[in-house]
Amino acid sequence: MGASRAIENKAHTIRIIVDHLESFPDVAQLEVLDFVEFLQTRKLQYEERRADDKSWCNFSLASAMKGMEDEDTTYTSTDIIELRI
Repeated sequence: MGASRAIENKAHTIRIIVDHLESFPDVAQLEVLDFVEFLQTRKLQYEERRADDKSWCNFSLASAMKGMEDEDTTYTSTDIIELRI
């Protein structure tokens, strides 16, 4: 699906949601708003967890590799070629 087609589908989906929402009573519209805000909060929490996980992975790798760049390499390219039968 091309980018313009995806945008058209997104706009169409939003229009359908709005059409349905406009037919709901006020109390139901508020309930939908509450649910949308809940989804937004959950999305932000997920993104924060992903950022924290990435930061921790980078720190962990940097800590594990600290000082290794100064070590002499004892392996050659021949050592790492996988034998294929």
